[in-house]
Amino acid sequence: MSKTEKPLSTLWGCELNESNKEESFKTDDTNHQHQLALRTMCLGHTAKDEFNIVELVTGEGNSSAKAVPIATLHAKSMPTVNLSGLDLHPPVTFRLKHGSGPVYVGAEHVALEEYSDDEELDEEMDEEVEEEEEDIEVSLVKKSTKNGAGKRKKPEKGEDEEASDGENPPKKGKGRGRKAKV
Repeated sequence: MSKTEKPLSTLWGCELNESNKEESFKTDDTNHQHQLALRTMCLGHTAKDEFNIVELVTGEGNSSAKAVPIATLHAKSMPTVNLSGLDLHPPVTFRLKHGSGPVYVGAEHVALEEYSDDEELDEEMDEEVEEEEEDIEVSLVKKSTKNGAGKRKKPEKGEDEEASDGENPPKKGKGRGRKAKV
């Protein structure tokens, strides 16, 4: 049996401030592949009128790891930054390099869970049954329209000729306003 992966998603967040300048995202789970998809970074309502610089440290946090600034926030000019599209693999550390915060980091933790082909086949069978049910409903609708429901009756040739004849006035409801009177 081959195995495929199914994503499981949970919210993740942290607060960086004067007393908590660093926060790390780590997982000890080696059975699944993990990813941290950043969404937003924003200042709290008690933030001072100062620049708050948040940097990202990837790796285990040893001396060889490099820190990269990812956001510079200011209460009056830029209190929030959108970081959608920035996907990271753990371990990742967020550090408040400058400022007192509070800075809130919002992200989505995605873990890829493996499941077997048996479960996949069950899901495919459910989808096929749903498609068959939809096909049956569509065919029932088509049959009801074939039986005459919703069809208009075509006018006979004799009626058209009578309406076009100038001597006989048109019947009520037919042809009024279509031809100019002579």
